Amino acid sequence: MAQDSSQEKHNLAGVKHTVLVLSGKGGVGKSTVATQIALALKQAGLKVGILDVDLCGPSIPRMLNVEGNDVHQCAQGWVPVYADKDQQLSVMSIGFLLGNKDDAVVWRGPKKNAMIKQFLTDVFWGDLDYLIIDTPPGTSDEHITVIENLQEYKADGAILVTTPQAVAVGDVRRELTFCRKTKIPVLGVVENMSGFVCPHCTECTNVFSKGGGEALANQFSVPFLGCIPLDPQLTQSLENGQNFLELYSNSASAAAVRKITEGLLKR
Repeated sequence: MAQDSSQEKHNLAGVKHTVLVLSGKGGVGKSTVATQIALALKQAGLKVGILDVDLCGPSIPRMLNVEGNDVHQCAQGWVPVYADKDQQLSVMSIGFLLGNKDDAVVWRGPKKNAMIKQFLTDVFWGDLDYLIIDTPPGTSDEHITVIENLQEYKADGAILVTTPQAVAVGDVRRELTFCRKTKIPVLGVVENMSGFVCPHCTECTNVFSKGGGEALANQFSVPFLGCIPLDPQLTQSLENGQNFLELYSNSASAAAVRKITEGLLKR
């Protein structure tokens, strides 16, 4: 047990800031927000890691075009996969450990928890400015495992992702309650899919209404970091594993991501 604790201290000691990306609702775009914030932080000259603990839906490798890579071992543990040649953005995901990308992870809670703990203790991140942890939806065992194993390192807090609809906002409201019960600081709320940006005229239409995320943030007196609109170019970039912020740097969605990231850096 002492050896495990020592290894964890060694592998997380070089991480300056740890941020969880949470939501009580599936399909709101947590992984999209996590990857875009990570890319924006990297664009700002910071060294960033992404830990994908969504064991049943590991989408981060595809979004960052590192699908199919292998994880290697070093004396300190697992070496994360680098998403860029400068090794400024590193990734760890269960997706790298599956024999086939279409394999389902059919595990009970204890095995999931052991895998998440191993990710937190055995991955040799080295020196990082930010570690972004992309979590599954809900308030389940996986989240409690992450929080318990990060207690010694006092994670900066959580970004909560919602879409504007009342159903999604209701589920994220429960996630806010979870954060308060587990004493995780809430760094802010992001409203994703907030309007549709036409790729031709750039006009934004509020397909799913608007303002739910901001109203939730105001209700709980937590920061509102901003809105990211539905954007076909962002969707296509994620599908192709391309860097949206570089390809469409002048788009409204890229500006929204940069604004959210700037808000995070001020916390």
